[in-house]
Amino acid sequence: MEEHRHVTIYDIAKRLNLATSTISRALKDHHTISDKTIKKVKKTAEEMGFVPNTLAAGLRGNKSKTIGVLIPTITQPFLSSLISGIEITARKSDYSVIIMQSHDSYEDEVNMTKSLYSSRVSGVICSLAMETKDTSHFQQFSNNNIPLVFVDRVPKDFNTFRVVIDNYTAGYKATKHLIEQGCKRIAHMTAGAEFGNLYNERKRGYIDALADYGLPLREELIINLKAMTYDAGVKACNKLFGLKSPPDGLFAPGDILAVSAVQTAKKKGIKVPQDFAVIGFNNDPISEIIEPNITTITHPAEKMGKAAANIVIDTIEFHKEEEAKEITFLNTEVLVRESSKRV
Repeated sequence: MEEHRHVTIYDIAKRLNLATSTISRALKDHHTISDKTIKKVKKTAEEMGFVPNTLAAGLRGNKSKTIGVLIPTITQPFLSSLISGIEITARKSDYSVIIMQSHDSYEDEVNMTKSLYSSRVSGVICSLAMETKDTSHFQQFSNNNIPLVFVDRVPKDFNTFRVVIDNYTAGYKATKHLIEQGCKRIAHMTAGAEFGNLYNERKRGYIDALADYGLPLREELIINLKAMTYDAGVKACNKLFGLKSPPDGLFAPGDILAVSAVQTAKKKGIKVPQDFAVIGFNNDPISEIIEPNITTITHPAEKMGKAAANIVIDTIEFHKEEEAKEITFLNTEVLVRESSKRV
């Protein structure tokens, strides 16, 4: 069986007995080529199944018109919406998108940055892996003037554009809501201090809200997680409910954790929200499906994706290097539902 081979401009030139330069110009509607020749070349190209190699063309000009997107996973609704925003914006400017998943592995993230750089992507958008503490592997992009934007999970110290929400205020709002519902012993799940503008900022908002409303900070009510998963949430809740004085409220920094809390409470005969009020984060679809449905903090994922893509494209197309040092803050709101509504 003959091996399949892509049709090239050389094949078209051979069939029409024209120079390859003529074929190339005709396909681009160049003014030096007659309308008759352009029509003939395009008709032949279509008949032969010719598909332009935009990647190769981009590489010749050192522009692939491709944005590399490196995220922990595509299975999280927040990240899926983020990708959607990136893709919608990229497509409007004729950019394509390559998506890679680190699965929260530092080693995979390092290898994927190498792969994206080797592919000569035009720009990179990244949400860091949970394991990542050292971000030196991203320096290859900055060193070679490849626009780099961190989204949501961003490094503390890296001189590039970051698109984040005001996580501190969001954490404060979530905790304040539980306090206003009468909660006195509010637990919180966090993920350590690696991401200064994400989980640590939400925790800081939680701590300050307690202080402002005269509630003591109880270290036993703060659980550090290694993964933001359902199973990790169940394990944390079992620990919290096993305390001598268990919590009467929980601020979970993700809706899947809030779901695990509600279901664990129900299995233990703890009434939600009467005995245990819960607020999540992200407004994932699952937050409206579970019974009782979950109070949550809105997280404008698609808008964040669009903002990140626009930064990359504007930096490439208009050389807006100075603007690539800003941080974009996007507001959040509390969506009150059954899991926390006491009053």
